[in-house]
Amino acid sequence: MKYSANSVWENRDCYDVAVVGAGHAGCEAALATARMGFKTILFTVSVDGIALMPCNPNIGGSSKGHLVREIDALGGEMGKVIDRTFIQSKMLNRSKGPAVHSLRAQADKADYSRTMRQVLQNQERLDIRQMEVTDILTEELKTTNDEKTTIVEKKYAAKRVIGVRTYSGATYRCKAVILCTGTYLKARCIYGEVSMQTGPNGLQAANYLSDSLKSIGIEMYRFKTGTPARIDKNSIDFSKMEEQKGDKRIVPFSFATNPDDVQIEQESCWLTYTNETTHDIIRKNLDRSPLFSGMIEGTGPRYCPSIEDKVVKFADKNRHQVFIEPEGRETTEMYVGGMSSSLPEDVQYAMYRSVPGLEHAKIVRNAYAIEYDCIDARQLKSTLEFKNVEGLFSGGQFNGSSGYEEAAAQGLVAGINAARKLQGKEGIVIDRSQGYIGVLIDDLVTKESHEPYRMMTSRAEYRLLLRQDNADLRLTKIGYDVGLIDKERYQKLLKKEQMIFDEIERVNRTNIGTSEEVQRLLENHGSTPLVSGIKLAELIRRPELSYECLESIDKERPELPFDVVEQVNINIKYEGYIKRQERQVEQFKKLENKKIPEDLDYEKIKSLRIEAKQKLNAMRPISIGQASRISGVSPADISVLLVYLGGERLN
Repeated sequence: MKYSANSVWENRDCYDVAVVGAGHAGCEAALATARMGFKTILFTVSVDGIALMPCNPNIGGSSKGHLVREIDALGGEMGKVIDRTFIQSKMLNRSKGPAVHSLRAQADKADYSRTMRQVLQNQERLDIRQMEVTDILTEELKTTNDEKTTIVEKKYAAKRVIGVRTYSGATYRCKAVILCTGTYLKARCIYGEVSMQTGPNGLQAANYLSDSLKSIGIEMYRFKTGTPARIDKNSIDFSKMEEQKGDKRIVPFSFATNPDDVQIEQESCWLTYTNETTHDIIRKNLDRSPLFSGMIEGTGPRYCPSIEDKVVKFADKNRHQVFIEPEGRETTEMYVGGMSSSLPEDVQYAMYRSVPGLEHAKIVRNAYAIEYDCIDARQLKSTLEFKNVEGLFSGGQFNGSSGYEEAAAQGLVAGINAARKLQGKEGIVIDRSQGYIGVLIDDLVTKESHEPYRMMTSRAEYRLLLRQDNADLRLTKIGYDVGLIDKERYQKLLKKEQMIFDEIERVNRTNIGTSEEVQRLLENHGSTPLVSGIKLAELIRRPELSYECLESIDKERPELPFDVVEQVNINIKYEGYIKRQERQVEQFKKLENKKIPEDLDYEKIKSLRIEAKQKLNAMRPISIGQASRISGVSPADISVLLVYLGGERLN
């Protein structure tokens, strides 16, 4: 039993919000609610596991860097903490357009966790409690069966959160609960024939909460992820690998970080490759892999496959990249990126030692797969509140996503919306044209997913507008409005916006003549000489030129901060593409702004197909735009809905 009847007791400390789980989602959620004025308690199975990075030792990366920048723009903490604890930084995809530039930083994992913990411990109105939560306490909302009862009330027989109960038997009363359980619910770590009922890094699993959630009508999935071995740095021959250094000029994640403060001495990463010997070892031992033997039940991430998966699914490839990454400055543990596995320990030794540079590798921690309980996120509203339990919110890998950054983004939004609910205000919904966070949450709550969701730039339809460099211009006003961005930072943003506007105006009206100095500069940059005068903006639009490189012929140029210069250059150079995408957003907004009444009974719309009625009644979309993205709802169904809402519904 979890506890005896005699041990059940009520903790008399009063809280507004309880956050369950202190991973990246839980940290952002708890900080948001506390900073918005609500007394918050954060539960974790281990205080030492706060902001743990159990897998890759980095923050950011392709599309994920966008998320971290957006978290920061809204007033979250992840960007600030990684700026204080990184050991290498790179802007990825520099050879491509600005839409896919993504910042990625290697973290000192222990320092990151320690720093985030300090932030939490020093936050007013926030208490941390090391204890497993086993039950969500609810009460039935009063409903009637008369004609005035809405279809939503009839469908969900809604409950309301009133608190949580812990393994010790203590109950904590609260008005909202945010579930950020990560990969801990009924977690099982597996490699070879070894199976342990444990969470990541050997931490305690949470074995009881799943049953409580099922009892209040929440449907659960079983997902799986994995991690590679950690190898002792002293056993690696780096001479057989390619060194991967960080950027010479480091760009911080947080818009509030002084760029001069992050120009540090960096650690190197290293690149090597698997080979046919590696692949032969894996193929000969597939029958011992839990992935192929049926021992693992959960579905793994498509875009972060194990090395076993790679060898089987990409049989034509004779090698795969392997990144050797430091886990921190004060440890000799190195992360073997690209070789996650659940193969037996002896096979792990054989395959790792077949890789150039790892011939004498000593494993510090075995690779393993981890299974865990999570939810179908279509049970959530766009605010990340459960549809059938008022006051119960959810964020992170528990929602069926993968990655630290996706988790933190959801935790922040869940925290903001839990606080706004307690304020009696509408929750914020960031749409797909406003941010990657909007794409992430909309995909999770709208689309059916049978595998852990991973953010990618290709998922964002308006990615030229949703660049990592302009996240503050897009989202900081929202952060200010909800109370997570202070007035001083907001005023700096307004000043930045004005400087960008003024400089673009100046550049568009500045004439450049055909002087010898101008022609020489153009020749030096491989650009066609001028035959007559031209606007400075037209020169910037040339592919081989930029705002920065034309400084010497722009005599009236004011001295501007780098981030303003960056925005001026991008907005002028890509003006035509940006305007075209803005027109696309206008069309998108028309459907997003066409709201669907919460109590709409789709069964009464005769022209809708049966499948569409079923899907729409189950999903309860908030707008025509969201309805159009539901699998099984066709364009013809959307046309029927538009006619119904614009005609019969309004009569």
